[in-house]
Order: sequence, then C-alpha cells, then structure tokens
Amino acid sequence: MRTRMKWLSAFVALATSVSLTAVTPAAAIGPDLLPMTITNNSGRSEAVHLYVLGTDIRNGRLGYVNQAGAFTPWSPGANPPVPAPDVSIAGPANGGNVTLRVPRFISGRVYMSFGEKLKFFLTPDGLVQPAPWASGDPNHNILFDWSEFTYNDSGLWLNSSQVDMFAVPHAVTVTGASGVTKKTGELVNNGRENVISGVRNQAGWANTVRTRSDGTVLRVLAPGKAADAGLFDRAYLDPYITQAWNAYTTKTLTVVPFTDRPDVRYFGRTSGTTMNFTNSAGQHVASFAKPSTPNVWGCDGALHAPNDQVVGPIARTLCAALHRSTLGTIDTQPGGGPADFYKGAITNHYSRLVHQNMVDGKAYGFAFDDVQAQESLVHDGDPRAAGIILTPFGAGGPPPPPPGGSIVSAWHGKCVDVPNWNFVDGQRLIVWNCTGGTNQKWESTGGTFRTQNNMCMDVAWGSTANGAAIQVARCSGNPAQQFVLTAAGDLVNPQANKCVDIADWNPNNDAVLQLWDCAGTANQKWRRG
Repeated sequence: MRTRMKWLSAFVALATSVSLTAVTPAAAIGPDLLPMTITNNSGRSEAVHLYVLGTDIRNGRLGYVNQAGAFTPWSPGANPPVPAPDVSIAGPANGGNVTLRVPRFISGRVYMSFGEKLKFFLTPDGLVQPAPWASGDPNHNILFDWSEFTYNDSGLWLNSSQVDMFAVPHAVTVTGASGVTKKTGELVNNGRENVISGVRNQAGWANTVRTRSDGTVLRVLAPGKAADAGLFDRAYLDPYITQAWNAYTTKTLTVVPFTDRPDVRYFGRTSGTTMNFTNSAGQHVASFAKPSTPNVWGCDGALHAPNDQVVGPIARTLCAALHRSTLGTIDTQPGGGPADFYKGAITNHYSRLVHQNMVDGKAYGFAFDDVQAQESLVHDGDPRAAGIILTPFGAGGPPPPPPGGSIVSAWHGKCVDVPNWNFVDGQRLIVWNCTGGTNQKWESTGGTFRTQNNMCMDVAWGSTANGAAIQVARCSGNPAQQFVLTAAGDLVNPQANKCVDIADWNPNNDAVLQLWDCAGTANQKWRRG
C-alpha cells in the first residue's frame, strides 16, 4: 500500500505531495541500522553532499539522520523561516562509495547534491524542503536530486522519484537475506541526454528544461511544476480530458482497482461534467467532477484520493489513465500495458520519455505511477543492505540488449532454461540459476526467440488461455512462436496479447513458465543478459 506524505515547499504557502509507503507493523526483521551504500559512478568531479531527512513514523517527529544512523529531531523554527543546521554527510568522489546507516521506523528522503550544499529552513510547522521550481528558491542553481524510502518492521521500500523533476540519474537497490539484489531506476546508455533532448524537441515543452548559466542542465521539470512556475501551458491537457470524460456519456467505464480482487468492480458513466460510479449491486459509491489539467498533474483536487477502499482507488485509477492517455479508449481500467501508454498527441510526454529511457521501463513519472506497478521501486521484507548508485550523466549506461544471450527474470535474476538440454518438441521451459549454458541462450530472429538447435519458444497448442504452457517446439513461423520483449520488460505473445509469467510466483529453480494476462508484476518482468 502506498500513501502520500506532505512536505513543506520552499517559500511557497503550499505542500508538495511525495509518494511514500506505509504498511502494517509486523515482527521486526532486518537490522536496526540498515547499511545504505551511495556509489558515485556519475563521471562528475564535483563534491557530493548527502542528507538523510525524514519522519519517525512511531511518533511523527521530523528530523535528520547522521552517517552512523542516529536520528535527531529538528529544533523549533520561526517565521520567517530560519536556516536549518548543516546536517550534510560527505558523499563519495567519482568512482568511490560511502556507507550510511538508516534506522528502523524512518520514512523520508536521501538527498544528493553536486558541488554545493543544499539550503534547508525551519518554520514552526517543520522543515522547508528545496523546491527549485518555485520563484526565489535558494537551491535553484544547485544540481541535486533525491530518493525516497520507508524502513520499518515490514521491510524497506526505496524508490527513485521523478514526480517533481528529472535531474540526477541514479539507481536504487536492496539486498535481502537470500543474497538477491534488486535494482531499478537505471538509465539506458545516454539516457539523461535522451530525456532532455526529447522534452526539448516536444512542441511547447522546451521551457521545462532548466539550464544553469555555465551550460549545466540542472533538471527537467515535471509538467505540473513547470506550469506552476509559468513555464508550461496550464491548460495543456484540457482538450484530451474533455474528450476522455465525454466518452463515457455513451458507454460505461469499468474500474477494477485491486489486482488481487478482480471481483471488486465499479462502473462509471458521465452526466454533464460529472462521472458517477456504482458498484456491482447498482449502488452509487462515488462521483467525480471533470478534472482540470492541474488536477491531473497533481492527482489532486477533483481527483483527490482519500485513504479509503472505494473513492481513493477509483481516483488513483482515473489519474493514472489520464496521465497515460488511455482513458476514453481503454474502457476497463487499469487497462492496457506499457505499449499502450502515452499514445495520444496530448499526453504526459515527460513521463513517457523518462520511462522510455529506463533499463527496465520503470519510473515515478507522476504521483500514482505505481498503478499497474510502473514505479521505480525496490522492496524487500527482510533487507540486509540498500544502495543508491549515481549513474553516468552521459554515455556509459547499459548498451541496447544483444540479439542473442540469456533471458533473465528481473524479479530474482534466474534465466529461462531448457531443462537438461532436452531440446525436443513440447519440452516445457523453466527458470534456473544463470549458468551461461547453451540451454539458456536465445537468439532474437524475426520476432522469435530461438535456441542454438533451431527450436523456438512456443505457446503450447497455440493457446491464448491463461495458464498455457511455454515450451520449445520446432520453429515453424506460426503466431504461437512470436514474442516481443518490450522496453518495460514484458515478454508478450502478440497473438494472445498476454505475457510470459513465472507460475504461482515460485521463486525456486525448476519453476515453470506459463502464459498469463499482463499485469506488470515482477514475475512477468524480463531483460536480456
């Protein structure tokens, strides 16, 4: 479950929403002080300054954490705001690393700045966070970014965030008690420049790219922040919102907000400018006024999502669909997959480009990008270590995947495997520890994945049903042997429009592969190795 925490914004009388995680407490596992290693592979020469700031979720106190893991509440502030004490931690030089300790029961941010320390302030209400999109913010000309985390008895949640801006390329990692490390947030080769140039070249978006007088691109602002600063059209989405909203005057929108409860469904129809929802019993449960462009960018206002089990989940779903321009065309939401997102001419091109340039397709491009699990989040219920990797600003990220090689589960790092080198028609495929063997090598040719023995990955009997076995069969060119590995990591059979799935979330060697509805879940995510 994800909630949104309020942080004070610098020199503006409003709060900016940040996606963080709250969970039900459980028996304590993981160390009391979790090691978090910050690695600097940025290629930049400036000094790096680190900050660990957050809230003690047991009592709501705001404070900071030093390198050893001690949490100290902030001293009282004043009006006008007074400077906060310098609580920076010296970060690693290029090519080096520094290990911090994160105490249990803290939810907050790790800031990373280059060349200059950040400026924080205190008011009677708490800490004023940097907000470089706001006029007069003293951090405006500093190159910096942050990741967000929650660490408690149910584990660690750590995510990179692009909800407000895209600035410093970095990946996040967590290593569990099993020794398996999960990573997300890594850009492809030259990915930062791809995002910057892509946004600049999008008609009307160029001013969202902010450059320092020395030529350093500091950040690309998310469209809502850019619009608030007068740098982007505040009504940009209005024509699309009207079109999508009016589509449901003549047809029904079905919202299925819980992946583990497909029986819970809500049905929406638009009357005038209001979309009304009923449940399966025909009872009215929610109404939403047509949102404005700022409401969509912020997932607030008309799309405010309370922490309940009806209105909030519907609001989240509507906001995600409007960002991805699928509302109005895909009538069961959440709906479609990454290949269907951002297809409209009027869409969130910022989020589109950020996702497009991530190795695994995952990013937090807007507040509810976790709908359909598109967020750049790592979680482990029994963590032993975590990490933030400052990755190259220019060339130096992973190259495009090779035409041959292994197919690796992004969930646990095991490889698609022909068991015991038994290359016969109908041999069901499994996952196994990656060994580099020829039974784990797959050449991408003509839309197929082939072994060295000219056998193809195949859906048994050409089935399109959930649970159909994924096997090898003699290559024949039939649609059951066509697979597409998308930029988001989905291995899709276009004939069925379904994904290759590790059956029953089995984490072990010998787990079988099956065809299943694409859900964006970790057991359906793959990459080339």
